[in-house]
Amino acid sequence: MEIKNAQEAVDNWIKAHGVRYFNELTNMAQLTEEVGEVARIIARRYGEQSEKPSDKDKDLGEELADVVFVVLCLANQTGIDLEAAFARKLELKTRRDHDRHQQNEKLK
Repeated sequence: MEIKNAQEAVDNWIKAHGVRYFNELTNMAQLTEEVGEVARIIARRYGEQSEKPSDKDKDLGEELADVVFVVLCLANQTGIDLEAAFARKLELKTRRDHDRHQQNEKLK
């Protein structure tokens, strides 16, 4: 699915199942909460913390999708074409960082 289509799908879902978008501040708090859930799984599953039994059934993909959903909500409600913004960012990073990472001794 293209980002533009994902933004439309989220907007359609909000219209069909929600009352309205939460305001931007609420969605920012929601995004922080969802990123925290991703961080918890990563820290315990791939980091040095032990994974609690209650965390073992957590689905990282589902939590990442929650993050994407809220990001798409924020883009929609602030009038951002996220697909265009992402394309611009990728182009910028390509120009700026073309050789940077290959020359980083820490990555070898």
